[in-house]
This record gives sequence, structure tokens and C-alpha cells, in this order.
Amino acid sequence: MFAEHESAALQLTDLLIGMPGAPTEELHKALRTHFSEAELVELSLGVGLFLGMSKVLITLGLEPAEPMPVTVIPTPGS
Repeated sequence: MFAEHESAALQLTDLLIGMPGAPTEELHKALRTHFSEAELVELSLGVGLFLGMSKVLITLGLEPAEPMPVTVIPTPGS
């Protein structure tokens, strides 16, 4: 369903937005296989910025008033 690099990125995203913690040795290896240090920093900061902005918008009451369509796709490894 997902390419290996996509699966690794999604697992990192789950780790960052869920209960933060260190990646498993397996995930760490997959991330290092597919992404450079700079790419991992960019991916992590991007996820963090989107998560932070969503919290700010919710706190300020600026989330969309109408329900939005949602597609739930289980991430690999969950």
C-alpha cells in the first residue's frame, strides 16, 4: 500500500503526534535508510509546526465550523 519510505515517515509522524518517545531501533534504521539528517529534521519540524498550529487554531476557535470529510487510513505498524 505505501512505499517503504512513506511507511517510515508515517510511523515517525505517529510517534511525534501520539505519545512522544524514542523511535524503535527498527524505525530508526528505516528512517536512516530512506532520509538524510536534514530531511529528518525538516520532516520532524514540519509535523511539529502543523501540530502546533492546529492547537492554536482550536484554542482560538478558528477551526472549520462545518464538518470536513475525513478519510482514516491505518498507518503501518499500528
